[in-house]
Amino acid sequence: MIFHKYRLAWLLMISLTLHLSAFAQEKFPDGTPIPDWFRQNKPTDITKLGKQYRITDYNLSNDSTVIQTQLLQAVIDKAHDNGGGVVIIPKGTFLSGSLFFKKGTHLHLEEGGKLKGSDDISNFPLVMTRMEGQTLKYFAALVNADGLDGFTISGKGTIDGNGLRYWKSFWLRRQFNPGTTNMDEMRPRLVYISNSKNVQLSGVRLINSPFWTTHLYKCENVKLLDLYIYSPKEPVKAPSSDAVDIDVCRNVLIKNCYMSVNDDAVALKGGKGPRADKDPNNGGNHNIIIEDCTYGYCHGALTFGSESVHNRNIILRRIKIEHAERLLWLKMRPDTPQNYEYVLVEDIQGSGVGNFIFIRPWTQFFDLKGEEVSGTSVARHITMRNIKLDCENFFNVGVADKNSDAPGYKAKLSDFRFENINVTARNFIEIDTSIIENFKLKNVTVNKKKLF
Repeated sequence: MIFHKYRLAWLLMISLTLHLSAFAQEKFPDGTPIPDWFRQNKPTDITKLGKQYRITDYNLSNDSTVIQTQLLQAVIDKAHDNGGGVVIIPKGTFLSGSLFFKKGTHLHLEEGGKLKGSDDISNFPLVMTRMEGQTLKYFAALVNADGLDGFTISGKGTIDGNGLRYWKSFWLRRQFNPGTTNMDEMRPRLVYISNSKNVQLSGVRLINSPFWTTHLYKCENVKLLDLYIYSPKEPVKAPSSDAVDIDVCRNVLIKNCYMSVNDDAVALKGGKGPRADKDPNNGGNHNIIIEDCTYGYCHGALTFGSESVHNRNIILRRIKIEHAERLLWLKMRPDTPQNYEYVLVEDIQGSGVGNFIFIRPWTQFFDLKGEEVSGTSVARHITMRNIKLDCENFFNVGVADKNSDAPGYKAKLSDFRFENINVTARNFIEIDTSIIENFKLKNVTVNKKKLF
């Protein structure tokens, strides 16, 4: 009997050792260990965040027709002045313009609770902020947090951008002036978090954003857990309603989220222009993991660009995807020095996808600002493996720029690896391996025909 107990204890110890060893061996694509921080994913416990400030205790009423920005901001300010705490949105709908969270304050939305954005842009002040790879004056988001280490948004409630009026206005203006850009039409983002560390968003619904949904700028150690992010593509398209924009950040985890928007699901930003890599406001994204997520419609499940300088150690894994136009999209700007490197896309299942991989020069709003074409856009060490996908196009890759403004531009692609790929492609084009230097393919099957 004693022998069996010792044997059981020994087996359990061996099992635990092997389990921990497997975790310890997990590495980023460049070979550096993935920190244990990425595996510690607990929902936010608001009981540990200080006093709770239920907004209905401070003169706010459940009325979806009345703008209550000042009263809501007063609760945030009160929590801050008293040493911090959690602002609670209870069941009901509360309409607001821009809110600015302060040191020590947090946001929690109870089930059935909704923070709803005003559809009047005058309720969103102009501030110095970050948009589309530029630092400039633009409209504040609905929820703003700057320089707030430890900031959290949590709960089972909803942040609703109330975007319909903005979307209609954008498309009407685009119809009147086809050259209308994203920022010509005045629209706020839903959530903007900047210059912050140890941030967590968990559980909430982020829907109907007028513009980008979740924008992270110059942040470190950010976790987005169990979120539902949605904006429609019909009957009225929600233009540029990216689910998550990661802009000059390090250590970001997106896990167990649902994303369906009328633009890119996860987009890596960082700056644009011929001297973008010299601007201290710009920078790269490092150590980004998107895992165990489900995708509805989007333009790109994982998109590099269109304003992006350097991205390294990017992982997309264990996802299910439907109706995305592209699984992996690398936008190569002829007017911007770029380096996309050490990327891993693995363990993917999906159907109704437009492109397995899409790499093309991105020339929208091309502007060399009087400089010469740098020719420094590079994508290297890209691995895609263990993928089963039904799509329109498998290998949609081109490196030369046909734009007459940059006739000499050519992106440089190297060290790609495709392994254990099983794809159905309705418009199959033969893979041109000469486009990519050191292109390795192993066990690649397209339309039930093994190619490599």
